[in-house]
Amino acid sequence: MQKILIDGGGTLRGTVKVSGAKNSCLPVLMTTILAEGEHRIRNTPDLVDVRTTCKLLEGLGAEVSMARGTVRVAHNGLSSHEAPYDLVKTMRASVVCLGPLVGRYGRARVSLPGGCAIGARPIDQHLKGLEKLGAKVSLSHGYVEVTAKRLRGNRIVLDQPTVTGTENLLMAAVLAKGETEIRNAAREPEVLQVAEVLNQMGAKIEGAGTQSIWIQGVDSLAPARCTVIPDRIEVGTLMVASVMTGGKVLLRGARADHQTALIEKLTEAGAIITVHEEGIHIRAPGRPKPVDLTTQPYPGFPTDMQAQFMALMAVADGTSIISEHIFENRFMHVSELNRMGAKIKFEGARAVVQGVRHLSGAQVMATDLRASASLVLAGLIARGRTEIYRIYHLDRGYQRLDKKLRKLGAHIRRSQAQPPTTVT
Repeated sequence: MQKILIDGGGTLRGTVKVSGAKNSCLPVLMTTILAEGEHRIRNTPDLVDVRTTCKLLEGLGAEVSMARGTVRVAHNGLSSHEAPYDLVKTMRASVVCLGPLVGRYGRARVSLPGGCAIGARPIDQHLKGLEKLGAKVSLSHGYVEVTAKRLRGNRIVLDQPTVTGTENLLMAAVLAKGETEIRNAAREPEVLQVAEVLNQMGAKIEGAGTQSIWIQGVDSLAPARCTVIPDRIEVGTLMVASVMTGGKVLLRGARADHQTALIEKLTEAGAIITVHEEGIHIRAPGRPKPVDLTTQPYPGFPTDMQAQFMALMAVADGTSIISEHIFENRFMHVSELNRMGAKIKFEGARAVVQGVRHLSGAQVMATDLRASASLVLAGLIARGRTEIYRIYHLDRGYQRLDKKLRKLGAHIRRSQAQPPTTVT
């Protein structure tokens, strides 16, 4: 087991290139199920979840290789239609193989998903949508089994926007007979990229990136050739890190059009942000101002940035209120931040953050992917040393975040260690 050690107090300065987006790469890899031949996915981040997805595709019968940020996936029929528990339990996004498997091969057997323990994330919208397209769905022994001779287009109205649900239904509908309309669709950039990749493969999709998407089914698709978009959550995390440390950082490759809500809140907190052709430059002249926010589906403030922004507000000059309206258990980082001297109280779906001047280094435990990032950010400015355990959460979604921070001047490193028995 590894831990991260951070000696706080440094200022981040310099330039760093951002990685490809995990939340785009995973469903894009799943699109390869829909077409025979060799697919090439560039700008692929080297992450645990990406490697897990590649193993899943190999288990289905694909030939997969990864070198220098490009994944090659060759499909020549499938030897299995099952995503087993030992893979799916670690990564909720595995469920996105349901749509392409049923859409192309007429059947799928997928373990109910796992991943971070940040609250209930049911797949009922995925299954209701597939039933609307004519599939038969059954649940038994922890698995979802979906079958269909050929899906047929229909009108699907989602009860709430769901990113993986929208992606699953997009991939199911592209080979369905007739036209499909998805209402109340998720609008995230990752959903838009999946639609753009499918169109490049020969699908007929309109309206992606809006609340209504139309898909005209086609008979077959060609192999994908695409480049994964930059990771907006990694970009956001590094932007917050720069503001927290009073730094000056250029994030090469970052797209400001994916960061509208975060840029607005960071500007409100006092950051000075400039958009360049090569990326986003951010600097912070002083202690952050308090900012209230509520997480919302895109284009609102992303739930995946809530924990990191809370770490920033923990040292703001005043009190802020952060409301979480996406996942009910996404305040598990609060107790760990409080171990470092933060003053945070949460009441149901909102946290009241009373800013303090200084945090103190401590031994802390990551509970999920984004919580681990918030602890890293807190450690950057804490007095003394911070030790962060269970960093395997961090490696699921960030490509060596510690290395990038070290390049910007942070005193951060990894070490082999057993977790302390006193930390809970």
